[in-house]
Amino acid sequence: MIQLKAQLEKGSNTIGSWITLGHPAIAEIMSKAGFDWLAIDLEHSVITIREAEELIRIIELHDVSPLVRLSANDAVQIKRVMDAGAHGVIVPMVNSAEEAAKAVKSVCYPPVGTRSIGLARAQGYGADFDRYVDWVNREAVTIVQIEHVEAVHNLENILSVDGVDGFIVGPYDLSGSLGIPGRFNHTKMKDSMQKIQSVGSLSGKALGIHIVEPDPEQLKERIVQGYKFIAYSVDIRMLDEACRAPFRTR
Repeated sequence: MIQLKAQLEKGSNTIGSWITLGHPAIAEIMSKAGFDWLAIDLEHSVITIREAEELIRIIELHDVSPLVRLSANDAVQIKRVMDAGAHGVIVPMVNSAEEAAKAVKSVCYPPVGTRSIGLARAQGYGADFDRYVDWVNREAVTIVQIEHVEAVHNLENILSVDGVDGFIVGPYDLSGSLGIPGRFNHTKMKDSMQKIQSVGSLSGKALGIHIVEPDPEQLKERIVQGYKFIAYSVDIRMLDEACRAPFRTR
């Protein structure tokens, strides 16, 4: 299985995708496709914690790193998805160093963090507890989402937090915070993206971005630009594009 944290620390390219449909077949198909990681989305989907555990299991069994995009920077939800076996979390709307530190501490056990300790799937239902304690503080991944103009202003401080492995830009919310929702070619958006890329490149942390529409050429472009944690599209957009393709020539 890919050691995602080590890959990010080395500056290797990692390509993942987003799961919003809770059916096991979706996770199985995408896990076999070649992605390095897959993020189960709890923010903009109806996936439950129970369904997330099943998807995590499927992804992990295919030697892909299962991550969970949270609905909020919430210590209880982080604890539950990590206990379910997630290899890390993607934390939405992180706008300050304090919020980033809160996320890291919620992922890790003492003395590194403050996460409460229980026995569940991640700990082998108790049988692998010692191994998991050693693993989680060394290997669990924390990715913060930069999706608000306030986060852009505070990016250097956010990325200086120990335990933050990288960031991923949330383009829709970022454009919304600039008052130009969905207008990615607007000057305000381009300026913000340039600042994010400049600050991120100097941080030593993995630069991340979400390519929402399935576009291989944009993927190549983002790799050239130095992005290392790239979310390539999302299950529903890939499905929608594939379904519509035969009818574009009519």
